[in-house]
Amino acid sequence: MKQQILLALPFIGAALARPAAIHRKREVPGEHAHENILRQVDTLLALDNPDNIQASVFGLLGAAAGIKGAGNIKDADCLQQATADQAFTNAKAAGDVAGQTAALIYRALERNTGSVGLASVPCASIQAVNPEIAALQQHQDPAGDGAQDLNKQIAAELAVQIDSIGGDATQANEASTFAPGQIGDPTGAGNTCDDANDAIGCINSQNLRVDDLSADEIQSAVAAGSQGISGVAAAGNGTAVAAPAAASNSSVASSAASGQQAASADSSAQGQSSAASGAASAGGAASAGGASEFGGCDPTIVFGIPSDGRNEDAFEANDLTTFAHGSALNIKVISGFICSQLPNKCDASDAGVAACDAAAQKADSLQGQAAADAFNSALGL
Repeated sequence: MKQQILLALPFIGAALARPAAIHRKREVPGEHAHENILRQVDTLLALDNPDNIQASVFGLLGAAAGIKGAGNIKDADCLQQATADQAFTNAKAAGDVAGQTAALIYRALERNTGSVGLASVPCASIQAVNPEIAALQQHQDPAGDGAQDLNKQIAAELAVQIDSIGGDATQANEASTFAPGQIGDPTGAGNTCDDANDAIGCINSQNLRVDDLSADEIQSAVAAGSQGISGVAAAGNGTAVAAPAAASNSSVASSAASGQQAASADSSAQGQSSAASGAASAGGAASAGGASEFGGCDPTIVFGIPSDGRNEDAFEANDLTTFAHGSALNIKVISGFICSQLPNKCDASDAGVAACDAAAQKADSLQGQAAADAFNSALGL
């Protein structure tokens, strides 16, 4: 890896230039806190950079500053994901596991926001090419409501993805952020650092990093294949972040809590309607009757060798056009994503959303094909 970095450095050139104006004045500066990761990603980006992204640091800035170095990427809120995706692609082509790991860690780093506790905006306009990148989102300011729990889930998914490429899962903690600052702090400083000249990363050299997970929690996450981030793992594809506890899921949880029996009955009724219509499509989509509560969408899940290049059985949405997400080894990742997307992507009814959430709960404790069958059956599909 050291040799690859040294060989690539001469070609980075202007891509590494960081205009002083970018980080002179900002309420919560911290984009260079993980400088060690930025430098690895910049080296990878220099190998092939079709979108002309200027440097990885721009992806960690707020939208107004980040867009100045976004190259051909038009949505600044997707720049971090796009940078990580290209870096991962380049590292994968080179057989560079350490580089792939750095790209995954970069994708999970916290972005700057305008005040302590303010959540950064998720990427909604671009779908990551690599499923490992698509499964992740950025850390949120730990002072935000629910952000610390969310960050633990992000770190757990990061550990799973690092392990899936043959990397060291304990490195997931390298994406961890600072201790929470004081909301309302007029300086907006939080507990940050920002030093572009600290090759180790000032969050590391100054012992400011607060690790999200213990060694046992990382081991458990990897053993399970995923921590099952309901509505979180796919935030990079447009799901509301939960630090803000996944807004799209709040109504789902409320509906499911208040009426699981009704959801089950509704699901059964859908199943009868589906059977009566007998109009299943050649692609295995739900029948029109059974899908009516889901806005005409097909929320079913399949299990087997997925379409994204993973070489082992995994879960993925049957309809990848509507529910574009990389495969996962735990059904919770896919079911949570599908249920969270139903209100916005499909204009599904409240009953349909509640039924989806209830179906996900039934499938959560199961494995393999049995889990997919339980989820689809509970939906009446």
